[in-house]
Amino acid sequence: MRPHCLAFDAIGTGWQLDTAEPVSADLERAIRQRIETFDRTWSRFRGDSLVSRLAATPGVYEFPDDAPALFDLYRRLYDATDAAVSPLVGTALESLGYDRTYSLRASAHPAPVPAWADAIAWDGHALTTVRPVCLDVGAAGKGYLVDIVSELLHEGGHSEFIVDGSGDIRHHGPSIIRVGLEHPWDASKAIGIANVGEGAICSSATNRRAWGDGLHHVIDATTGLPTHGIVATWAIAATALVADGLATALFFADPARLAESFDFTFARMHSTGRVEYSPHLDGEMFI
Repeated sequence: MRPHCLAFDAIGTGWQLDTAEPVSADLERAIRQRIETFDRTWSRFRGDSLVSRLAATPGVYEFPDDAPALFDLYRRLYDATDAAVSPLVGTALESLGYDRTYSLRASAHPAPVPAWADAIAWDGHALTTVRPVCLDVGAAGKGYLVDIVSELLHEGGHSEFIVDGSGDIRHHGPSIIRVGLEHPWDASKAIGIANVGEGAICSSATNRRAWGDGLHHVIDATTGLPTHGIVATWAIAATALVADGLATALFFADPARLAESFDFTFARMHSTGRVEYSPHLDGEMFI
């Protein structure tokens, strides 16, 4: 593929679409509008979002058609990680300073994360809350949006493309792409290379969105505090939704436990520098 590149900023990060043929103006407009619609539902950083309304007032809220896949994945991750991955971590993130104004000032007493059954009920169409809750779907939401943009490109007639949502990557086409696994402590180095065919690769690292004294965005919902045992993860799966969610789950759960419910390959780095990866990972590891 000799790509045409479309780069833009959305949901607070950079995006790049590499396509074999140029993206038309109409399709680009549709992609931008779809991203805006997604953000208006799920962002806790804007006052006009559905998530912000949930945070203010309990009740029954109808969600759009894209919600079931996201909530269903979160429920599976919640169970597979013994509640460590939860869409209810927004309250903890806010109390740690990762709030709408990006104050980056932690409160003296971080807010606990409520249990799923105690705070919300999802029936496949509507979410019922019994108290104000602050949802945060950062563990899988961007990957899901990468899938949504990919589907728009496919529907628009593109048969070969790469959607890169700031490191969450979906590849469609017959070729193989080589993706460097960035060293979390030195961005000029890679700990390995993954070969990705039709599918997605997503990553997460505790050095991204880090502030204060050891604070970062990867929150253990069972404690309400940042995790520290794992410092970086990579997951390869059929969709970016699943790969993104698993990249978060790998901070908390044994890969073998996750493999009971998901089909994926992975790599992850421990805080000691030890690297662990799937024996059948397609690629090469340097460490």
